Amino acid sequence: MHTSFTPSELTRQVGQLFMVGIPGVHLDRDTEFLIRDFDPAGVILFSRNIEDPLQLAGLCSDLQDTAINYHQKPLFIAVDQEGGRVSRLREPFTIFPGNEAIGMDDNPPARAQEFASITAMEMKMVGLNMNLAPVVDVRRGEPERHLGGRMFGEDSETVSMLGGIVVRTLQENGVMAVAKHFPGLGRAGIDPHFHLPVIETDIKEIHRVNLPPFQAAIVEGVTALMTSHAVYPALDDKHPATLSPQIMIGLLRNQMRFNGLIVTDDLEMGAIAKKWGVAEGALMSFEAGADMLLICKDQGNLLESISLIREKILQGDIAADRLRQTLSRIQRAKSIFCKPGERISLEDVKQYFGQKGAGHA
Repeated sequence: MHTSFTPSELTRQVGQLFMVGIPGVHLDRDTEFLIRDFDPAGVILFSRNIEDPLQLAGLCSDLQDTAINYHQKPLFIAVDQEGGRVSRLREPFTIFPGNEAIGMDDNPPARAQEFASITAMEMKMVGLNMNLAPVVDVRRGEPERHLGGRMFGEDSETVSMLGGIVVRTLQENGVMAVAKHFPGLGRAGIDPHFHLPVIETDIKEIHRVNLPPFQAAIVEGVTALMTSHAVYPALDDKHPATLSPQIMIGLLRNQMRFNGLIVTDDLEMGAIAKKWGVAEGALMSFEAGADMLLICKDQGNLLESISLIREKILQGDIAADRLRQTLSRIQRAKSIFCKPGERISLEDVKQYFGQKGAGHA
């Protein structure tokens, strides 16, 4: 197989397919070496990484300085900030009640816009540039517990409108939006964090109910869509969406004309890891059409996944062009949301959140 990459370049090119989790509240040595040697596209932060706005701003600053120092290009730094139960940023960040509450408000569009504009402003201030939100699943019946409160409602049109407002407002305010979980988890009976859900719904319902909110997000220019770890027998009876070429290429790319980033949900979740393993799941997902692969906890899984995909490219099982295509999509998104010259002002963070804290006293 002839690629135009040297072996270490190829390792870093493959590294750029991944978003990775880190262990603590400071930049540790393993993560620094990981950024240096593997050049991941980004870092995803969780509650374990966040103490307060000042510490978070310092961490984001250190991560970006490291990436720019080694590779002259900034990282995506992401959190799940949906409001409600799934909020990695706690007080003194502004706390919102989540999508269900927005959907039930007297003025849902105004609430959706308020959530997205304030969230984007506060995220950007501390150095976060990607929000793994909004959830645009349409609720059907009683949702599985992990989805409780996270959906705007049962009406596809309402979900489309509110999801569209959140996407547009986040992105207009400089934070990349990731609408999720394609092609819709509204009927999920079990939690993919632990097991693989099978969503028995016919093709008509998928097109009438599930897909319109994703199409609305695409119309609003959403930069990325996140796939679900669920099997939809009406679309592909063998593979969950995250591993399905029929769903990612056939439906999302070809039918729905989406040319942004396809991002996986965390590949360490039980739905993928139990049956396929993390590295094999990462490989299958990339082969099936995903662009950005999430490994949120164990950096060992990341190294194994990079090695496996790299081997497949060297053997000619994956075309080097497929890799280039994805890297140019990632580059395009970074050119909009990760400007290398942007600095985080600790003074601004202190002042804004200090005053906010005083207001709560």
